Amino acid sequence: MPLSAEELVADPKFILAVRFHAGRMRGLFDAGPRLARLLASQQRWLLTQAAYALAMERNPLDASSGLTAVRLASLMTSYKVASRNTVLSFVDELLTYRFIAYEPGAQRRRPRHFEPAEISHQAMFGWLRSNLGALDLLDDGNRGAYLDSRPGLLSFLQPRIARNCIEDARWREPPEQVALFLWNDAGGLITDYLVSRIDLEGADGDRLLVGAVDSRALAMEFMMSRTHLQRLFAKAAQHGFLGWQASPTKPLLWVARTFVEQYCQWQSIKFSYVDEAFSWAKEIENPATTDL
Repeated sequence: MPLSAEELVADPKFILAVRFHAGRMRGLFDAGPRLARLLASQQRWLLTQAAYALAMERNPLDASSGLTAVRLASLMTSYKVASRNTVLSFVDELLTYRFIAYEPGAQRRRPRHFEPAEISHQAMFGWLRSNLGALDLLDDGNRGAYLDSRPGLLSFLQPRIARNCIEDARWREPPEQVALFLWNDAGGLITDYLVSRIDLEGADGDRLLVGAVDSRALAMEFMMSRTHLQRLFAKAAQHGFLGWQASPTKPLLWVARTFVEQYCQWQSIKFSYVDEAFSWAKEIENPATTDL
């Protein structure tokens, strides 16, 4: 049986799984910063996942299926995720950086259908593999290895996960402390950075230590202005879930336990949908098999 969001949050090892996934997403950014920025805010995450899902659902015999700018705009505006103009600009960006391409011959047809480039397939596979690997940490499962042996499952799993997440208001609208970062440009990158570095061994009451942070270097790494980064940190500090602790060398950054708890509760929604989709796909492949 797939793990529910409630079961995930109740598992004391879940924070380790979340931190593992955050670290893997940091690695994805290091490997391809411009591509990773497609997941760098909640709006862009939803846009990216929706676009890829539409492309994977393409039926060559059905002209109304697949990824088109109009279909993506219709889906995103229906959930008030983004305006039509924002969606169109997003599609143009994907084309410009060659993360998507026109289907063969589609440039001369209407509507124009797009398909993901190989680099986009690789990145989405890495994202899914990280999620499954994180779940494996909880129960010593073999989800990640199973996907490795059947990479074609990506085209079935991702649309199911994406649509469930997009349709769930709890995922679309992150909790207050998490939303402060995620609705901002590069906010997802910052959150992954913070979560991947939290010191669970040295946890002290209501605060979890992140360590020394060079805001100038971090802003350059994430291709954002230092002023914007400092403004986000200052706003989080004003709300009481981020701050600095004095040390003999540089001040050390900490995040509140409530922030991490909110983030884990929010992440549990997505992880539950990932596990549900994996169980569904595996059951279709092996109807008599229930073990992970």
